[in-house]
Amino acid sequence: MDDRWLEVTLPVPADRLERVCDILTANGMTGLVVEEEGDFLRFLEQNRQYWDYVDEGLAARMKGASRVKFYVPDSEEGQKQLRQYLAGLEDHEPQTVSLREEDWATSWQKYYQPIPVGNRVYIVPDWLRGQTVPEGRVPLYLNPGLTFGTGSHPTTQLCLELLEEVLRPGDRVLDLGCGSGILAIAALALGASRAVGVDIDPKAADVAFENAALNGIGPDRLAVYAGDVLSDKKLGARLRPGENRVVLANIVADVIIPLSGKAGELMAPDGVFLTSGIIDGRQDEVKAALEQNGFAVARHLERNGWHAMEARRSGQ
Repeated sequence: MDDRWLEVTLPVPADRLERVCDILTANGMTGLVVEEEGDFLRFLEQNRQYWDYVDEGLAARMKGASRVKFYVPDSEEGQKQLRQYLAGLEDHEPQTVSLREEDWATSWQKYYQPIPVGNRVYIVPDWLRGQTVPEGRVPLYLNPGLTFGTGSHPTTQLCLELLEEVLRPGDRVLDLGCGSGILAIAALALGASRAVGVDIDPKAADVAFENAALNGIGPDRLAVYAGDVLSDKKLGARLRPGENRVVLANIVADVIIPLSGKAGELMAPDGVFLTSGIIDGRQDEVKAALEQNGFAVARHLERNGWHAMEARRSGQ
């Protein structure tokens, strides 16, 4: 008999989405799929020309949606796991669908297609490796799986667009809040000599190194540290202060603002600080913090309610 899996869906109000994900993760479920109507529809529209067809039924099901999905075996043991994962979420009614193993493993892959970003980057799901890469573009191979960091979100794209403009061959790059490592890996693919990523999540290193390996990048060119650069002085000393020509922070405004007081000491004298992940309404606060800490905003990009900034030392 074929192995079967339960696809478990939890409809979640947008303002509770982060809390629900935190509870599921704390209960041991790390393979989460987060679906939000806005992100999905933007992804669909931006990449419509790369789809063989458009699943309008899926678009209809996503209307007004905010939901979390995960998978457990369709068995007695799977039911036990499900109860464990849902502890503390009794006020959410799970919806379950039984899938064959091959459906669970590959059905979601049809929603990922190569994404051109900026003028040079071409993000390619690893299972599509071998397809022709457009002339003049650098392929960046990722295995999105059931994780974040696929490159489809506007904040990542804006940061990549700024990165390809400011990066010089041989630069050292520091990515604060590296997550899946996509920005650090892209920098190396575009010609950086060395990249270092930092994230408060200790699992980030494994994901970043896995994605780096897909692109032929090893630990000789990429290092990833776990910790908080704002509070850990020993970590700060390992990041080669004063030598990183490009410092990246694709996080949120509440973290970028204090980082703007730290970034200057981590940068080379002619360094560039690229920030993204700034939601509409917070851009003026971030700009003011940058200026207060000796930066001038050289470029400001906005897309779909998200902002990114290129900052340089005042007078540079």
